[in-house]
Order: sequence, then C-alpha cells, then structure tokens
Amino acid sequence: MFRKHPVPGQNVEPACEYCEHGRRAADPRMILCQKRGVVSPYFHCKKFLYDPIQRIPRRQPRLPSFSPEDFQLD
Repeated sequence: MFRKHPVPGQNVEPACEYCEHGRRAADPRMILCQKRGVVSPYFHCKKFLYDPIQRIPRRQPRLPSFSPEDFQLD
C-alpha cells in the first residue's frame, strides 16, 4: 500500500521498529522484517511504510502530588 501523504502532525524518523513490514522478534533488540530479515529496530530501508499501530507511546510523566496547604494564600 503506497501512502502519498504522511500522517498529519507526525514528524517520524524512519525506523523498522514502527514499519508496516516489521514485527518484533523474541529478542527485544531485533525486528523481523519481511523485506530484509532480522534487523536492528533503528534500521530502515527504502521500503519503509509508517504504521502508527506499531508505535509504542512514551509513558506520561507522573504529576506531582499537592497538599491543601499548597493552594492557600497567605
């Protein structure tokens, strides 16, 4: 499937880690590519097709806990 336009708002550098042709291997440091075989997650080739479903979002930072004293005006 050829995608003419990139996904809006996504400035993603190509990497096999989130390519349509790549799947995670048993070794978390490797990707099983349908086109190239076993490759590094950060490798990419000219057959790269971005698949947003493959992308693992970063965890949100924990919010600091506040006490009622933090909101009192002196």
